[in-house]
Amino acid sequence: MRIKIDSATVTANFDRFKDNDSFQESAQLFARGLPVLEMLQAMAMNGSVLQAFAGFHSIYPNGSLERGLLEKVILRVSQLNECQFCVNSHLDMMKSLGISATLSDPIQLTEREESAIQYAESVSRDANRVPEKSFERLRHLFCDAEIVELTFVIGFITMLNRFNNALGVRYSGELTGIRDNRVEAGKPR
Repeated sequence: MRIKIDSATVTANFDRFKDNDSFQESAQLFARGLPVLEMLQAMAMNGSVLQAFAGFHSIYPNGSLERGLLEKVILRVSQLNECQFCVNSHLDMMKSLGISATLSDPIQLTEREESAIQYAESVSRDANRVPEKSFERLRHLFCDAEIVELTFVIGFITMLNRFNNALGVRYSGELTGIRDNRVEAGKPR
């Protein structure tokens, strides 16, 4: 990573937010005395940045869109932005949730997932030139509130991809085998 991490600062700031749903997976590491994910270590160097990220939990994973759809969109946008951290951490999360990571096989995608991924690709390539045909398909499958949420997720993961890439944040398999307690407890995916 390109910045120097002060573990006392990270511990103090992360401790304030460890119960927030946005940090559910890292909180499991933290509770076992292990370092939190590098992305959160970087964010925890500035408590205001970590607090801003904590607000994201109302959309991911607790928004109105299906978790599988969100994970596939996040994976595709992260692939386009070449974010090693997000691609690999979300592949591990998808595996732990039993979500297929196959994005190119329409047989394995729902119509909503396929449309959302196409939209995410268009927005990622040039948000000023999203084809009207693609947007009209989206309108037939999603309500306006869901389109707003989907667009927000695409923009937010793009920002996280750039944050991680610029700071050299890496993923080293920390989430391998980590379970999503929200799913196990019967909470929404």
